[in-house]
Amino acid sequence: MTVIVIGAGIAGLAAALQLAHAGRAVTVIEAHGAVGGKIRTLDTLAGPVDAGPTVLTMRDTFEKLFQSVGETLTDHLQLIPQNTLARHFWRDGTVLDLTSDPQANHDAIDRAFGRRAAQEFKRFNARTKTLFDAFKDPMMFAPSPSQRRMRSVVLSNPGLIPAMAPHRSMAGLLRRSFSDPRLAQLFGRYATYVGGAPDRSPALLSLIWQAEATGVWQAKGGMHALARALHQLAETRGARFILNTPVHKLLIDKGRICGVSTRSGQAFKAETVVFNGDPAALRSGLLGPEAIAAVPAAATEPRSHSAAVWSFAAVPSRSDLALHNVFFGADPLAEFKDLAVGRLPRDPTLYVYAQDRGAAKAPTGPERFEIIMNAPPTKLSAATQESPETCRNLTFSSLGAMGLSFSPNPQETLTTPMTFNTLFPASAGALYGRSPQGLMAAFKRPTARSKITGLYLAGGGCHPGAGVPMATLSGMHAAAAILTDQTLTSTSRQMATPGGMSTGSQTMRPAQSPSSVS
Repeated sequence: MTVIVIGAGIAGLAAALQLAHAGRAVTVIEAHGAVGGKIRTLDTLAGPVDAGPTVLTMRDTFEKLFQSVGETLTDHLQLIPQNTLARHFWRDGTVLDLTSDPQANHDAIDRAFGRRAAQEFKRFNARTKTLFDAFKDPMMFAPSPSQRRMRSVVLSNPGLIPAMAPHRSMAGLLRRSFSDPRLAQLFGRYATYVGGAPDRSPALLSLIWQAEATGVWQAKGGMHALARALHQLAETRGARFILNTPVHKLLIDKGRICGVSTRSGQAFKAETVVFNGDPAALRSGLLGPEAIAAVPAAATEPRSHSAAVWSFAAVPSRSDLALHNVFFGADPLAEFKDLAVGRLPRDPTLYVYAQDRGAAKAPTGPERFEIIMNAPPTKLSAATQESPETCRNLTFSSLGAMGLSFSPNPQETLTTPMTFNTLFPASAGALYGRSPQGLMAAFKRPTARSKITGLYLAGGGCHPGAGVPMATLSGMHAAAAILTDQTLTSTSRQMATPGGMSTGSQTMRPAQSPSSVS
């Protein structure tokens, strides 16, 4: 059985690896010159710097993926645990480290914000852990999220209802949970992990904190080392990779997939296709008019946030940076008000990834940095009118006001929402697919099985959502769905033949991960 995977992002790599391991003839067709998708690197004078996702959580997800193909994660990837999850800086000089130790976090908050704030954190941490433990299986790890299973969980534990705060936004819950607005601002940033704003995201998303609270690791060699490891393993299992080859159209006959054609006119026949891209590309007709029916409009709209991303090497003026750093804007709400009207934030919160700070030894000389500022998607027209110089001024003047500057001044690549839309066509630069806005948003993301027979979906725009672990899970879901469906089809055909002997196809179901979202 031939399978074509469109896109070598992390989900496409995971699906290709498992399918090739299960004996399928797999061809991965990638538009760009390297695998990884949004896991990108750019060259600097200090070496390759990450220009995409940087936070690796949910280690169990990757361990399960490698185990499912008879491998051990640590044989292929060195992961360095980080004692500090992130270091947080405020304009008033307050600095707070959060770790994976709840008691250490309680004590750090007590020192920085006082006893009342520490007790509030303790209650919030317990609340979000309760939600996380209750919903990880029926929502995060299930191949399809089920409202029925959700209701069953809630009915069996009615105490979840007040913890969910179903009629509140995440921002509203945080205002009630923390008397100090700085802590509400800190935990509100977890909405941005899935491309949302805390004032427009459901309170239930407060459980995202628990994904990071269970641990953060750095991949030695950068996040792209994970993509390289999966690529190499998939090739050893027989998967074929074709790079620098954009797919132009899905070939569909009578509602069933039968292959793809590339921009150069080359056609590839296949009974099964995995689309590892933004579902909005299908919905927009970018891969042919027949592909529009693959997903409903509600699966792609409204769009999530985008980002303006700087990647460079320089010497920082501050020596107190951790691997992951957050420099908060003065007004917790100003950033999201600007984003809502399609404008770069005038008072941004900035994430600073100091890539060379993850190891025990302190770096010397120029270091590699990635700086991320939330930005609106290109569909909000005001975002397209602002120049790179505006972005530069907003980013580095905000950091300069908090004592962080760089020498020499960063000159390397800025990736804008417009650039992301070019890299990932029809996405509007939205890095997380559909927005998490609304209580039912999680049920509207497309799942692995599309509405076109033989076409399967994977990636951060699909269930279970954005982030490297979630996208990996979506690829695993797609592989499991394909193998299950092929087995059922094969068995059905054999049973229809009088006197035939039925031998089911080889199936391989990835073990369910006990971890969570990021």
